[in-house]
Amino acid sequence: MKALSGSFWSTLAVVVVVSAIAVAVAVNGFDLRVSGSLALYFVIWWILLFAVLPFGVRSQAEAGEVIRGSEPGAPALPALREKAIWTTLVASVVLVIVAAVFPLAGL
Repeated sequence: MKALSGSFWSTLAVVVVVSAIAVAVAVNGFDLRVSGSLALYFVIWWILLFAVLPFGVRSQAEAGEVIRGSEPGAPALPALREKAIWTTLVASVVLVIVAAVFPLAGL
C-alpha cells in the first residue's frame, strides 16, 4: 500500500482505475446508469472517507514532536494518500453490494 501511495500521481491513478472498475461493474452487472452509479459512488466514497480518517493516526503529543504554534492533538503523519486508496477499495466493494441489493428493494 505504501508503494501505491508513494506519489500523488500513483495514488490518483489507483483511485481512478479502481473507481472506474467499480462503476463499470455496477453499470454492466446491475443495470444502473452511469450518472446514477457515479453519484452513488461519490456519496459512498465521502462517507467512508470520514470513517477511515481516524485509523492509525497518532497525535503530535503522542509522537513527542509538537510543532510550535500548532495544536498538540493534530496528527503527526495523517497518511492521506494511503487512506484515499483504502477508502476507494472499500467504497468500490460497498458500491457493488449496494447495486446488487437495489433490485431486492424494488429500486
